Amino acid sequence: MTEIIKHLLYADAGSDFNNWVLLVFRVLLAFELFRVHGLKKFRLENGEREHVPNPLHLPDKLNGMMATLADTVAPFLVMIGIGTRLIVLPIIGVTAIGYFVVHRHDNAEVRDVPYMYTLCFLFLLCMGAGTISADHYLYSILTQ
Repeated sequence: MTEIIKHLLYADAGSDFNNWVLLVFRVLLAFELFRVHGLKKFRLENGEREHVPNPLHLPDKLNGMMATLADTVAPFLVMIGIGTRLIVLPIIGVTAIGYFVVHRHDNAEVRDVPYMYTLCFLFLLCMGAGTISADHYLYSILTQ
């Protein structure tokens, strides 16, 4: 059990500078996802909310809930660094589906956005949140 906790929570980028850079990267990336895609979930255009594509033919409420979670709640948890390696999974799922399914026939300029989000959040999945995060403090408390 301790090994699972370590793999989920422990992340050290190697130096204080690298950990600060990881914090800035994490916060700016998650904030941009929320600002550009998350706020669309609340904004009404022509009296309607944003249409969320459903290429996997999930139940509409489940599909909308996953997209909303990935674009609104998850970015805030990533910014704080709570459960970072787990919380990026729905974001990666939504952005990868956007890249590989929803925009597969679009030009490179359109496909570029979900591609870059997927790569960046895959990076966070591998690296973790770093030492300047709630994950690091939780790890230090749980392993005392």
